[in-house]
Amino acid sequence: MTSTTQPQALPDVADDLAAAARPLDWVGMRRIALPLRVATEGGDSMLVPASADIGVNLTSADTRGIHMSRLYLRLQDTLAAQPLTVPVLGRLLQDCIDSQSGLASTARLTLRYQHLLLRRALASDNAGWKAYPVELDASLSATGIEVVLAFGVDYSSTCPASAALSRKANADRFADDFSGEPSPSAPAVRDWLASERGLAATPHAQRSRADVRVMLRPGIGMLPLRELVDAVEAALGTPVQTAVKREDEQAFARANAANLMFCEDAARRVAAAVAADARVARFDITVSHFESLHAHDAVARVSGAVG
Repeated sequence: MTSTTQPQALPDVADDLAAAARPLDWVGMRRIALPLRVATEGGDSMLVPASADIGVNLTSADTRGIHMSRLYLRLQDTLAAQPLTVPVLGRLLQDCIDSQSGLASTARLTLRYQHLLLRRALASDNAGWKAYPVELDASLSATGIEVVLAFGVDYSSTCPASAALSRKANADRFADDFSGEPSPSAPAVRDWLASERGLAATPHAQRSRADVRVMLRPGIGMLPLRELVDAVEAALGTPVQTAVKREDEQAFARANAANLMFCEDAARRVAAAVAADARVARFDITVSHFESLHAHDAVARVSGAVG
């Protein structure tokens, strides 16, 4: 003989009346650990560790609390199962609102993760992976979905002023070393330039960071992360490298010489690259040069609307 027992009903004090009745702008959870599925090159996808904030508004002034576990479970189930896209975000946020049984009308999700991109070496036939920090902020309300994509790009910046001073020092040494030779031969000059005497000074350079934040236009399907990263790195000309052989390091030195920039120059370059993307509605960019000459950073910021 088989007996079945019905699960015992458990109390839920979230349904109690609020002691101080008032609607709430946002209720939810922060720093939830979860696996996130992201698209990769060639149409594949991979799982990456992520951190999430998820919440809804509480429109019922008299209701004590929301159904928080429902948000947690929907988040875990959805984001590991399919690659992250704007439509996936929209459906997830709507599901979070619906899960509250009429208590909520808006939902907001923030995701933070490292996105890996395979980057080719500058000269050799090698490649390596580079991690880009990403933060995605998506909100859904009666007016629709709003998605803000933020990411960081590391690059090298060589100071134009320091480069000019270095050229002057090199020219002065050349004049001193060849003062007795009104017309030095080309081989003699080439040998001098290739020697230690040919480098009287070097300009200071440093690792730098461009933090880019863009609001995407409505109707976007795929998140344009890779395209924006590519555009920013191309505009700067000196993204930090992965696999590096001697020929790559020489190519990187040439790229730095060809792309001397103050932080003001870098900010304008990045802004022009981002503003050229038709999927971007607004941008907010901060570039930081972590100075090797100074004990402080040089920083520039630019923002604006596109179109």
